[in-house]
Formats: sequence, C-alpha cells, structure tokens
Amino acid sequence: MTDSTPTALTLDEARHVAKLARLKLSEAELEACRHDLVAILGHVATLGELDLKGVEPMAHPGDRTNRIDPDEPEASMTTQEVLAIAPATEGPFIAVPKVLGGDEGSA
Repeated sequence: MTDSTPTALTLDEARHVAKLARLKLSEAELEACRHDLVAILGHVATLGELDLKGVEPMAHPGDRTNRIDPDEPEASMTTQEVLAIAPATEGPFIAVPKVLGGDEGSA
C-alpha cells in the first residue's frame, strides 16, 4: 500500500505510540515506524469500508472443530510386552540413565 496521506500521523503521535509501547526509537526508526503505522491505519480504514451486513463473526477462518475420539477401554500391554520394547532393562524394570547427583547416595 502506498503512503497517500503522509500527514495522517504526525511524528509526535508516532512518538506517543512508541512511548505507550515502551519502545526507545531513534528519529530514523521513529520515521520508519510512522510510515508503517500510516500504512497499517490506511489498511484498517479500507477494511472499515467493507459492507459486512449479514456476515457472522467467527473464531476461526475454517469450519474446523476439535476431534474427540471416544474414550473406550482397551487391553493394556503386559509387563513382558513393555519390557520387550524398552531400550534397556534391569530385571523386571525399565532402566533409565541417572540424571541427578554424582554419587550413589544422592538423588
């Protein structure tokens, strides 16, 4: 979008917006932001001109809904099946690497 109304937002107004956003901007950055804000406000003004009568508001642009599978009980794996797919075992347990402490007694 072109900046057809460069005076639509003054440098002081841009400075005020930057202050509200808690931004410290140099004069060059402030001018660039002023230009961007003018473009954004122009786009919003264009959107405001649209005829939206009869258009229902929506939360998402598509007709998506959460997929919720039925919670149906199934048979659990046996201990032997779980141990068979574990990367390491110690007896009837799954072995995991030690992640805390450096001594045998610390955990």
